[in-house]
Amino acid sequence: MDGNLEAALGAATRGGGHHHDAGPPISRIVAEVALRCPGEEITLGEMAEAFGDRAFGLLILLLCLPSLLPLMASVFGLPMLILGVQMGLGRRVPKLPAFIARRAIRRSDLLRLSGASSKWLRQVEQYVKPRPGFFLSPIGERLFGWLTAYVALMLILPGPGTNGPPAFGNIIMALGLVEHDSRTVGIGMAVTVAGCAFATFILAAIGWIGVKALGWVF
Repeated sequence: MDGNLEAALGAATRGGGHHHDAGPPISRIVAEVALRCPGEEITLGEMAEAFGDRAFGLLILLLCLPSLLPLMASVFGLPMLILGVQMGLGRRVPKLPAFIARRAIRRSDLLRLSGASSKWLRQVEQYVKPRPGFFLSPIGERLFGWLTAYVALMLILPGPGTNGPPAFGNIIMALGLVEHDSRTVGIGMAVTVAGCAFATFILAAIGWIGVKALGWVF
């Protein structure tokens, strides 16, 4: 087993998998996933079963992280869209279609993704801690779901620079949800709305230019 993973697992075990001195939230969450789901590959279905009512935030977080890497975003857009719609409709636990539940993430990839978060996200992680509030209420969680669905559409649709800003906001939202931090969820929602507005503008501009170009040709 990877030495870094062993250390992370040890920290998660000593802290009950949810102790804030065991490292930044993403590294602890990755360690907890690996602890609860043994095996070199971990399926999304296994994660959904292991984490119950925390599964929405956890799965969305893990699906969003690759979106910070080049050429990876569109692969994870569809699972995120399904999770977002389910959450928006008020489901408490995700119900994954079989073809998505079978998708697996390697332990080594989990470690790579946890280390890929930007310095800005690392700064956010320092302030994440349990805080009750509106954004953890049923209405707040539905809003979270529909915003996630919109982010997923931005990831699926091709556009230069349109993946990162919405995905970054969604990661902050998901961190807040997993850590039961209403304030972080709210901040993430604001960042997500701004990122989605930017991505929508870029995609609309591309569409407008495409229509104009067709008019010039025909």
